[in-house]
Parts: sequence; C-alpha cells; structure tokens
Amino acid sequence: MRSAPPEARLARRTAVRPPVSAPRSAAPWAAVALLAVLLLLVIVRLPWAGDLGMHAATIERLRHSLVRPRDPLVDADAPSPYYSPWMLVLGCLARATGLSVFVVLRLAALAGLMLLATGVRRYVRTLSTHPAAPALAVLSLVLLWGTVLINWSGFLSLNSLALTVSYPSVVALGLAFHHWAWLTRSLRAPAGWDVWLGLGALWAVILLCHQFTGVVATLGALAAVLATRPPRAQWPRLAASAALGLLVLWLWPYYDFFALFTAGGDLEEVHRALYDHFPGRYWLVLLGVAALAARWRRDRRDPLVLFFALGALVCAAGFACGHYSWGRALPAALIPAQLAAALAVVQGGPRAVRLRWAWALAAALAVGAWTQSGVLGYVVGRARLPAVLAVHYVRPWAGYHWITPYVRYGDVVMARDLPSRLIPAYGAYTVTPGYPDLFLPDEDRREHAAQRYYRPGTPPGVRRDILRAYAVRWVLDDSTPHPVPGLRPVARDAAGDEVLYAVAP
Repeated sequence: MRSAPPEARLARRTAVRPPVSAPRSAAPWAAVALLAVLLLLVIVRLPWAGDLGMHAATIERLRHSLVRPRDPLVDADAPSPYYSPWMLVLGCLARATGLSVFVVLRLAALAGLMLLATGVRRYVRTLSTHPAAPALAVLSLVLLWGTVLINWSGFLSLNSLALTVSYPSVVALGLAFHHWAWLTRSLRAPAGWDVWLGLGALWAVILLCHQFTGVVATLGALAAVLATRPPRAQWPRLAASAALGLLVLWLWPYYDFFALFTAGGDLEEVHRALYDHFPGRYWLVLLGVAALAARWRRDRRDPLVLFFALGALVCAAGFACGHYSWGRALPAALIPAQLAAALAVVQGGPRAVRLRWAWALAAALAVGAWTQSGVLGYVVGRARLPAVLAVHYVRPWAGYHWITPYVRYGDVVMARDLPSRLIPAYGAYTVTPGYPDLFLPDEDRREHAAQRYYRPGTPPGVRRDILRAYAVRWVLDDSTPHPVPGLRPVARDAAGDEVLYAVAP
C-alpha cells in the first residue's frame, strides 16, 4: 500500500482541529440546561414546604403597610427579621401590581435562580477560566451531597433548592457569590473607594436578607481576604467597607439586627436536626475534601481551603458547644469542597490525573442525581413517577386554600403545630408563631395558651377565655372538637381530617 504524499501528510498535521475540550464542555452545560428547565417547571408548581407560608405572610403584611407592618404571623405590634430588603422589594411589587402573593413568590424564585446562576459563574471565573468550570460547579453544588436527603433554606442540594427556590435565602446566596467574585477581583487589582463602599453595603444587604446565609457570605469574604493578603494600602478601604456594612445593619429600621446575637433556646433545638444523619447526608462531599487537600499541597493560602476550614470550624464549634444554630454555617464548608471537586476536573494536574477526577466526579454526581430524583415528582406528581423513583419523593405540604372563602385578612385563627406556619400566608393571624420569634415578647404565653386550649380536660370556660383573650374568630380542629360553647363548623378539608369552626361573637 502506497503512503500518502508528503503534502497530504503535512496538511493533516497542520489542519485546524476542534478544541479537545469542546465535547467535554458541552456535556456539563447540557446537564445544567436540563436542571434549569426542571427548576423552572418546579417554580410553576411551587411546591409548599418549610417556611413558604411565613414568607408569603411577610409579603402580605408589607402589601398592607410598608412603613410599620405588624408581626407577620401573630396579631402583635412587634418587629420581625423577616422584614428584609428583599421582602420589602417583593412587598412593593405586590402593592403596586395587586398580584397574588403566590405569583409574587414565583417571580421571586425566578429572580433568585438568576442571581444564583450568574453569581456562581462569576465566582468560579475568579478560580478558573476553563469553559466547563462553571457548569461543573453548578452540578457539584446541587448534586454532590449524600444519599440521605436534607431540605433546609440556604442549602443548595437539588431537592432543597426545589422546595426553597422562592425563599430569601436563595437570593442571599446568589448575592453572596456575586460578593465573593467582586471582592476577589477588587483584592487582586486596585479598586476605588466607591467599589469598596459598595461591597460593604452589599454585605449588609446579604446579612439582612437571610442572616444565616450572611454568616456564610462573611466566612467566604474573610477567606478571600486571608488568601490574598492585601497590601497595607488597601486596609483603610477594607475597614471603610466593613464600617459601612455595620452602619447599614444598625440603621435598618424594621428590626434590630444585633439583637439576633442573643437568640437561643428554642432556636438551638430547632437546628439540632442539622447534625442528624451527618455521614449519610454529606458523604459524597468527601470527594471535594480530597480535592481541597490537593489544592492545599499546592497552595497553603488557597481561598477554597481557607473557606472550608472556617466553615468546618464554626460548625464543629456549634456541635461541641450545643449552639446547633451554628450548623447553618455548614454551606461554608460544603460549597468550597463542592467547587474544589468540580475544578479538579479542569485544573487537577496532568491529563491522566484530571481524567481520574472526571470519572470520580461523574460517578458521585450520578449517585447524587439518583438520590434526589424524586424532585421530578414536583413537576409530574408522585403518581406518574416510576416506582424506583417514587421512593425518593418527599411529599410537599398541602395548603389551606379551603379556608379562604371564610377567613378574612387580619382574622385570628386558633391553630397548632404545622397549620400555624401555613395559615398566615392567606392574610390571617394565628395565636402562636410557627417558628421561634426572638422579638415577640409574649411568645411563651401564647404557646402555653394554645397548648392549654387543645389539651384534653381543659374546661370549656377556660377555652372560651383563651379565645376571647386573643380575639380569635376561627378555630382549626379535628372533626370532634374540644367542647367550647358557640363553635360552629363551616368548612372541612378534602380529606375530612380538619374542620374550620366559627367562634360565636
């Protein structure tokens, strides 16, 4: 067989070939596009879980009064940390347009998702210029968790994000990624006073929008500063940035931000669950911890390594001291580890090493995707899921639309447990808040009154006095209510388990 002419061989060697990274870049971006479509469909359905009712109630209060709204959950003139800059924007939107609070929450979800996506891209670009790096980072942030689901605001697992996408925590986390990117660039290249003052104001806004995510943002910013070791000339700008942020926090008129440092008690008990099933919830992140170890060997001041160390230290201290709410800083350890796992594929050393990282990450992401595949049920419904996927489905809560023909804005409803977190979404108040409330001075008395009302054996006269003391107009109870003179059933839920009773004047 004759060989090709020398000219043909030279043409083959010098021909422009497609970049080797092209198909590898396309696959992660295609997966991200599928995730984006899935989350957009979830936003259309807006599954109800967690604190959605409390955020809806906050928007309703701001719709009616922007200057001095009452407590979003109970009929009391008290400040609330739910009145954040982001909720003020949504309240103004609801007030100006007249849109339903649930439409406003869907718009908030779209805005939060866009902020998060652009923020992750901007921050990852400060760590790597590889075309696939942002896509790999997104996949790692939402899928690289564990095989036991965790759903908590500020936590970016796919299942948690699907249930909390309309929460202020998503907006705050998106702003945090933008803040880290902006800060990193400002530390690397000279920036003016206006930039540094803007960074300080943005830091304060993040803390006000979602306090726990604000802690994560603060740890990430501190890691960026420690990694860069800014020259002395930048110290006055850093100090001015922090001072302006603290001033904004102090001047915020809707609640005393610094009073949150005295919170404890019930808040700690609520967050004890963050440390349950710890290995099962996070073991896939160990791949990222291994990637962080490799980064640490290359650079002892790597920003992701420092970020991880700060987050892990806070969480470990919270567990050791019984301050379980400090576990809300866990994303400060998870995010850098997840990003390190993604970046190891594109900057982990020689090609053979990066290939091994790619296969390991692909396997871990596949396990994470399978574990969280129940998210599909929020789009198609559990009944349409195959049996192998239905086991991963976490049923969202049912709403209380069925009470709205009777209960009006500002009415007080006697309810307990879960309903007290949902009913305020429709404009009504409940006797007790659905979550520990530092700023409600009579919270313990309200909790005691509700427990006494529903306790078997409480005399009907005492129940009647409790209803009168809190101006209760409606009672939510089962079909065999505790006896109270004058209660009249007016509606029941579809399952017939709960009945709405009108309280006689």
